[in-house]
Amino acid sequence: MLRDDPVYAEKAKVVSEKALDLFEVLAKEDLEKIRINDPGKTAFHCPCTLQHAQKLGGLAQQVLVRLGFNLSPVPDAHLCCGSAGTYSITQPALSQQLRDNKMAALESGAPDRIVTANIGCQMHLDAAGRTPVRHWVEWVDDNLQGRS
Repeated sequence: MLRDDPVYAEKAKVVSEKALDLFEVLAKEDLEKIRINDPGKTAFHCPCTLQHAQKLGGLAQQVLVRLGFNLSPVPDAHLCCGSAGTYSITQPALSQQLRDNKMAALESGAPDRIVTANIGCQMHLDAAGRTPVRHWVEWVDDNLQGRS
């Protein structure tokens, strides 16, 4: 929309070119200085926003490993958790089925925890009441502060 508006097109382009995801920022840094002590296994839920829209899925996992995460494999990681779009409002049964499928995939490697990069997905997945789901930044912060 704004890209077609002559008043905002250039401004929108500049903002878009400068905006970076935290994974993109951290990928360029020496992460050895802030490595966390993560003795357990972690399943990473790579949200649709990160893997399909931003195309940063592989980079996200690389950064997490460099930070010290011990990632467990997640089958069908490309599938939606059911939080996105209008599923959770207009199609709650479908949303719950997608969530249950995603939780089964995330838990298949018997992780100690699940982390994600999207607060909406975090709330949706955690509502299943199974393996706790947190935002990966919270997990890093707690480990840096010694509160894991």
